[in-house]
Amino acid sequence: MDELRVAADLRAMDKVRAFMKKALQGVEMTEEDGFKIELSLHEICINIALYAYPGEKGEIILRAWFDGDRACFEFRDTGIAFDPRPVLPPDIREKLRTGRRGGFGIYLFRTLMDGYEYRREGEQNVLLVFKKLRGAAPSGSVSV
Repeated sequence: MDELRVAADLRAMDKVRAFMKKALQGVEMTEEDGFKIELSLHEICINIALYAYPGEKGEIILRAWFDGDRACFEFRDTGIAFDPRPVLPPDIREKLRTGRRGGFGIYLFRTLMDGYEYRREGEQNVLLVFKKLRGAAPSGSVSV
């Protein structure tokens, strides 16, 4: 399985976007599904870049493959252990009222994707997100 390794830095988002587009090249899907995947991957990478490595540099490892009709994306980092499963959805009215920033990245990928799994594997956070595609998807690994 091919993978993308990038610095956990906001400047790496263009590389992540290019990786995603290449991984999904030739796959039949709606424009809406493509947008949902792109926004979800973007938000996950931003959260890793901003919060996983406070005061130090780190790396994001991104893998992509197909499992039947699902496009799967796995993120790995060696930053602070963080399990998104117990995080409650944000109170949108409260955020709007107070003007507080943040708290939407996890909510967005949970809402826009069809599922996710998290585990801590040794020193790595491993987050798998997937989206069921409405069109035909190739099976097996994605060559990028």
